[in-house]
Amino acid sequence: MNLRPPTRSSGSWILTRGPGSTEGGIWSELLIVAALAASGAYIAQQWTIRHPHAGPSPQVQNVAALPNLQLIAYQELQQHDTRESCWILVRGQIYDVTDFLAQHPGGALIILSHAGRDATAAYSSHHPPALLDNILSPSQHLGAVDPATLPPGHHASSAELTEDEQRVKQARAEIPPLNMCISVQDLEDVAKKVMSKVAWGYCMSGADTMSAYKNNIAAFSRYAFRPRVLRPVSRVDTSCSILGNPSALPIFVSPAANAGLGHPLGELGIVRGAAYGGIIQGVASTSTLPLAELEMERKDGQTMFFQLYVNKDRQVSERLLREAERRGFKAVLLTVDTPVPGKREMDLKTRGLPTPAAAAAGEKQLSSTQAGIANSLGDYFDANLCWDDLAWLRSVTKLPIILKGVQTVEDVELAVQHGCEGVLLSNHGGRQLDYARAPIDVLYEVRKCRPDILDEKKIEVYLDGGVRRGTDVVKALCLGATAVGMGRPLWYANAAYGQKGVVKLIDIMAEEIATAMRLLGVTNLSDLKPEMISRISNFDPRKPYHLPVI
Repeated sequence: MNLRPPTRSSGSWILTRGPGSTEGGIWSELLIVAALAASGAYIAQQWTIRHPHAGPSPQVQNVAALPNLQLIAYQELQQHDTRESCWILVRGQIYDVTDFLAQHPGGALIILSHAGRDATAAYSSHHPPALLDNILSPSQHLGAVDPATLPPGHHASSAELTEDEQRVKQARAEIPPLNMCISVQDLEDVAKKVMSKVAWGYCMSGADTMSAYKNNIAAFSRYAFRPRVLRPVSRVDTSCSILGNPSALPIFVSPAANAGLGHPLGELGIVRGAAYGGIIQGVASTSTLPLAELEMERKDGQTMFFQLYVNKDRQVSERLLREAERRGFKAVLLTVDTPVPGKREMDLKTRGLPTPAAAAAGEKQLSSTQAGIANSLGDYFDANLCWDDLAWLRSVTKLPIILKGVQTVEDVELAVQHGCEGVLLSNHGGRQLDYARAPIDVLYEVRKCRPDILDEKKIEVYLDGGVRRGTDVVKALCLGATAVGMGRPLWYANAAYGQKGVVKLIDIMAEEIATAMRLLGVTNLSDLKPEMISRISNFDPRKPYHLPVI
């Protein structure tokens, strides 16, 4: 399906977005080779999903004839099923995880129980597909399983659907037309219905009581507008620049991991939608898809930033940073608010809690604070990351550095002192520290205490968390933000409708931002000023103008 950048007109205002006018063509040979990692029926299924009009993949039929692809017999895999030599098969690729056993956050036993055989189901229920290649060295990635050696019916799926899978299938069949969605909340409501309980628990879950998550949304109601009237507003310009990179709107995609839990194409719908809408995308280091695949999908002129969790093994992080720079990413979003994962109870309850039967059988299981998809990644993060480590980061990459997860004016000041190019005020979507302040309130603190940082552009300041309306974006810009990130909403839009859902959300935000600007009496983002905002002193967070839905 070929899409063209949207043009909306109202009076004499015209807004055109998107770096290109075509949706793209067939995958390159490199992607085909990458797809061969998932052999047998999995390859055929993915080829059909991604190339519905291309017919059967000839590479599936002639996998053994491709050069530079190490093929390993399934029988060879089966011989490596001990602690001394542990190989596993995941999505058609074979890995040597012997040296990784002691490092696995969930313990060695769960891996050893799948040693010498296909571990795809167990792995995929906890981890994004690209994680193995990110945390293991290239030498531990041994090659692909030879499809000709697979046991008969190995990839046949004869299992009946679970109750939740049946629910999702029915919800997908009854999904409402996209044009029925007129707000960001509408898209989220649809996503909740069509996502699995595991996926919803992972993405929606916040820390502990969910107070920080709820307050992120409610806090925008703490700020009211002071509009000016009798000003010509027929033509509105919503474009901006983020670290010198043009954007059609003052919003960007905040990195959100594991999009594949919500949609079979993972981040591809978000990449394509962001290109269509002309906005910048932050790509999570724990994305479902590898950077190589995202790079191939990126359009000419499309800007992406790379989000980094610093690994305990700095060589892993250095390898990722160099790859991101080599693949044309324009900045690094260094996540600084996750020395350890927060306690995300909804995620924990839908994924991996100990069961009485397993405990009675003496099985070693994850504790309640180790379970969950998010927590499965936490042990790889460096809990001792400090300000001095920015010098190390500068030695590894020349890309601009944005600190993601700053929550006080004091740390904004330190970011300026350390020469960072940007700060993203964020509490990780309310997923880390419960009762952390809403980012819009942190921005207000910066405005009151250090207005010079904002007015003199000593550093670019962004925020994410709780943004659901165009008015939320405009309020942040009035207080001095350069742009505003959206994470969960775009994740949900992609989960519900794929690329079309992402485009729909961007269109909704574009119209709401432009309308708010007109009603405020401004035609350019630079006209948005602090005096256009009034903070409500007696605000009651229990009675916001729009309530979060959980």
